[in-house]
Amino acid sequence: MTKFTDLNLNAKVLKAIAEAGYESPTPIQAGAIPPALEGRDVLGIAQTGTGKTASFTLPMITMLARGRARARMPRSLVLCPTRELAAQVAENFDTYTKHLKLTKALLIGGVSFKEQDQLIDKGVDVLIATPGRLLDHFERGKLLLTGVQIMVVDEADRMLDMGFIPDIERIFSLTPFTRQTLFFSATMAPEIERITNTFLSAPERIEVARQASASETIEQKVVLFKASRKDREASEKRTALRALIDGEGDKLTNGIIFCNRKSDVDIVAKSLKKYGYDAAPIHGDLDQSQRTKTLDGFREGQLRILVASDVAARGLDVPSVSHVFNFDVPGHPEDYVHRIGRTGRAGREGKAITICSGRDEKALAAVENLLQKEIDRLENPVKKAEPAKRSSAKKPSDKTAKSETGSRSKSSRGKAAAETAAPEATEAEATVVEAVATQDDKSEVSQREDQQSDKRKSDTRKADGAKPEGRARSAKGATKKSEETAAQSASGSKNNRGRGGKQSGRRDDRVVVGMGDHMPSFIALSFDERRAG
Repeated sequence: MTKFTDLNLNAKVLKAIAEAGYESPTPIQAGAIPPALEGRDVLGIAQTGTGKTASFTLPMITMLARGRARARMPRSLVLCPTRELAAQVAENFDTYTKHLKLTKALLIGGVSFKEQDQLIDKGVDVLIATPGRLLDHFERGKLLLTGVQIMVVDEADRMLDMGFIPDIERIFSLTPFTRQTLFFSATMAPEIERITNTFLSAPERIEVARQASASETIEQKVVLFKASRKDREASEKRTALRALIDGEGDKLTNGIIFCNRKSDVDIVAKSLKKYGYDAAPIHGDLDQSQRTKTLDGFREGQLRILVASDVAARGLDVPSVSHVFNFDVPGHPEDYVHRIGRTGRAGREGKAITICSGRDEKALAAVENLLQKEIDRLENPVKKAEPAKRSSAKKPSDKTAKSETGSRSKSSRGKAAAETAAPEATEAEATVVEAVATQDDKSEVSQREDQQSDKRKSDTRKADGAKPEGRARSAKGATKKSEETAAQSASGSKNNRGRGGKQSGRRDDRVVVGMGDHMPSFIALSFDERRAG
């Protein structure tokens, strides 16, 4: 078995490696370090978590151990797609250069330009940067790349996904043609192949694993999720995620949840916090100090669950991540490999669980096609509750039943009213209803007798009205009585309208009489004048 001592590395570098606890290199390290030490270009293709960072840091440190940097002219350049990956590379240099006097500078966004300019002015041996911030310094006249001897492009396929390829091509044109180039990627897209053919000279190709293959130590599962309703999909999906987390129990020491959108990262993290889970978000829109604090807490074990976008899929080197959850199936199949590569690192076992909704089925098929195998299905842990059976007729409420009972009792007469009352009515209630109905009947009979009496009196006055004076008095009396009757009718109408057209809970059965006592006064006067004439 090959050991680091067999790779012709600097003695002080070997001492730092031994202090870090490493003895044997990984396959990508064993394949890339020897040609890199010879000064050749290297094209390394290996899955995430195989130790690619040490594959270029160790030979770089060995070659840079001799010489001295000049102001604003770094001796080596390492390009990384994200701030987190750049910070990880910087940590590796700190680990392996502890016994050497090499200087470095980290150029990433979210940090003051002034502090970075001060480091560059002093001269650095290793410059670690993201493409955008590097070009910002160059355009401000604070940086020269003509002294670069070794150039490294890490996670080149991620550079392609993030749209950095034009920047990479421009940076290549700013460096000397005689530089040594180390190019590392987990996959080799056609565009990446074109760049390597353009800027690398007869590279040594090291491919230790099939392109975009996942580690065999990672157990992969997928849950086919289907929401009960479209507007409840997001909420029910978060419920399924919490159930999956609970289902892992103590096996989940720490985990990363990946989302496709930054907005979902915040929503999922907030939802988990609401239900008592120890979770925090990380994505590109957060302040750099907050991102660093969150990552440090996750590495140190103070944070159990990290909810992240693909910005953290690369460069997050936490060897003991036990689980990875894909809240969404990534749009690019290669991203799936990078995501789940956060677990099962350095030969450890890990588990990756993906939630696939209906809209993600095509993306899942693309992932399985890339992996050349079918991912095992996992049953949705959330049991759908069967909808309660609804009865065809609604049961009336107590108030409705009482109202209907009262209405029936008021519109009834005599004993029939008591019999049609609510079945729940007691015998005493029926007696009261019957008494009220009887009293209403008596009142109605009395009213009809009064009307008939008034009619007879009117007929008698008409018969005695031979004298003009008697007829006049009769007419005046009729007029007065008509006005009183009209007033009473108007008053009754108001009462009727206020009570729904009912008096004392019963219909108005009075007979409307035309002419006679209800004859308008002007008609009576006209008859008197004609008869007098």
